[in-house]
Amino acid sequence: METTPLFWVGFNAFVLALLLLDLLVFNRKAHVVRMREALGWSAFWILLSLSFNYLVYRWMGQQAALEFLTGYLIEKSLSVDNLFVFLLIFSYFKVPQQYQHKILFWGIIGALVLRAVFILAGAALLAKFHFLLYVLGAFLVYTGVKMATSAGGPEIDPDNNPVVKFLSRHLPITNRLHEGNFFVRQNGTLFATPLLVVLVMVETTDVVFAADSIPAILAISRDTFIVYTSNVFALLGLRALYFALEGLMRLFHYLHYGLSLILIFIGGKLLVADLAHIPMGISLGVVGLILAGSIGLSLLFPKKEQAPLPTQEP
Repeated sequence: METTPLFWVGFNAFVLALLLLDLLVFNRKAHVVRMREALGWSAFWILLSLSFNYLVYRWMGQQAALEFLTGYLIEKSLSVDNLFVFLLIFSYFKVPQQYQHKILFWGIIGALVLRAVFILAGAALLAKFHFLLYVLGAFLVYTGVKMATSAGGPEIDPDNNPVVKFLSRHLPITNRLHEGNFFVRQNGTLFATPLLVVLVMVETTDVVFAADSIPAILAISRDTFIVYTSNVFALLGLRALYFALEGLMRLFHYLHYGLSLILIFIGGKLLVADLAHIPMGISLGVVGLILAGSIGLSLLFPKKEQAPLPTQEP
C-alpha cells in the first residue's frame, strides 16, 4: 500500500485525536501521575505502537514492518537519556509533580512538529546526495564513541541556554507558578511564568537529542513515512514512560553504554552499506540484544552509593 497524501492526513488526524483525548478528557485537571496510572498508559501506547506495526506489515510488507520496529526501539531507547534530562530540569526548577504532565504534553507537541521538519529535510537530502550516507555513518560512529567516553551525566544550565536568554530579555517573567499557567496578566502587563521557561528548556533539549535520534532512524529506513510514524509513536508514549521510570532511570547506568554501541553499529552499517548488506532482521536482533544486555547488567550490578532522587515539591 502506498503512503498517499490521504494516508498522511489520516494518520496525523488520528494522532491529533489521541492528543486531544489525552488533554481534554483523561488529563483535564492537573494531578500527580501515580505509578499505576503511568504503567497503564505505557502499556496502552506500546500496544498501540505494536498494533500499528502489524498494520504496516499487512499494508507495506515484512521489510517495512522490521524497519518500523527497529526505528521504534531505537527512538524509545534513546529517549531514556532524554527522560533523565527532563528529571533534572524538573528538579532544578522545583516543578510540582501535578504540572509535569502538562509541560511534557506541550513539549511533545513541539517535538512532533520539529522532528517532522528534520525528517523531511534529512530524507530529501539523503535521496539527492548519496555521499551524505557516509557522512551520516561517520557522525553516528563519532556520536556513539563520544557518548561512551563522556564523563559524568548531563548538566542543566538555564543561564547559558541561548533560547532562555532570549526569552528573559524580551519577556517579563514572574517568580510564581500561578496554578500551572504559562502566561499571566498582571496590571495590564503579560508575564511569562517559570513553567514557560521549563517548557522552553524541554523543547531545546529535545532538539539536541533529535540530532542523534533522527540520523539513527534515517540510517535504518529511507522511507519517510516509516521514519516519521516510528518517531511519533515513540514520542506519544514518552510522558507515560517518564512517570513509570521516574524512580528507576538512575538504575540503568549501563544503558548509556548500550546506546553508544547501537549508534556505532548503525553508523558502521551505513559505512559498509555499498560493500556488504546487513539484513534488517539481524539489525533488529543486534539492537534488541544490546538493549536487553545493558538493562540486564544494570540490574545485576547496581551502581554503588546510589544518590537519592531529588525531592519534588508537593
